[in-house]
Amino acid sequence: MKAMILAAGRGERLRPLTDSTPKPLIEVAGKPLIHYHLEKLQQLGIKEVVINQGWLAEQLPTQLGDGRQWGLKIHYSFEGWPCLDTGGGIYKALPHFGYAPFLLINGDVWSEYDLQQLPNDLGDKAAYLILVDNPPHNPKGDFGLDKGKLSPGFAPRLTYSGMGLYHARLFEHIDTTRFSLAPVLQAAMQQGLVSGEHSRAYWQDVGTLERLQALETRLQALETRLHGN
Repeated sequence: MKAMILAAGRGERLRPLTDSTPKPLIEVAGKPLIHYHLEKLQQLGIKEVVINQGWLAEQLPTQLGDGRQWGLKIHYSFEGWPCLDTGGGIYKALPHFGYAPFLLINGDVWSEYDLQQLPNDLGDKAAYLILVDNPPHNPKGDFGLDKGKLSPGFAPRLTYSGMGLYHARLFEHIDTTRFSLAPVLQAAMQQGLVSGEHSRAYWQDVGTLERLQALETRLQALETRLHGN
């Protein structure tokens, strides 16, 4: 299985840090956030990763190279600026995945969810999403979950974690290049094509300076417990 990390966004709420650094390259507890993702993907047995580029695009290949330091092969999907939004970015990168499921991770989230728990295959489904408890910044949630099936109409609603398995069939009827992922998922849910699970593992959307600091504090505490420093 291959993976994709969404890394093209501007990160407005993380300014001034993102004025000169792409969001996934912002450091947390001593290293860029995207390094943690690459390490987890390597541990999962992933061999190839696609990273899309938008804001300050040239910094990603400069900093990450071809991925060999993680035992990975990194492919870059250049979008320019403005980028193609979440859906458009995935759609442009689909040739890298063929007609096989791929793992998708937003570049600005942190999770302690065990990716080994993901299903090995999607069957006839178009996506499998990891949902989490609603954080303070998204109290109404995104999608409801009932017996493994997702729908925007189910209650209570949970928050999409920014992690999941996807298949090219999700985008079969797309006829544009710049679009958001959420409406595509909602349309697929109406057809019963999206399943998922509720994870209670620690998760953080690193979308603001305050949430970045919260994650920094957590990781430093974990490091202290681990090494006793």
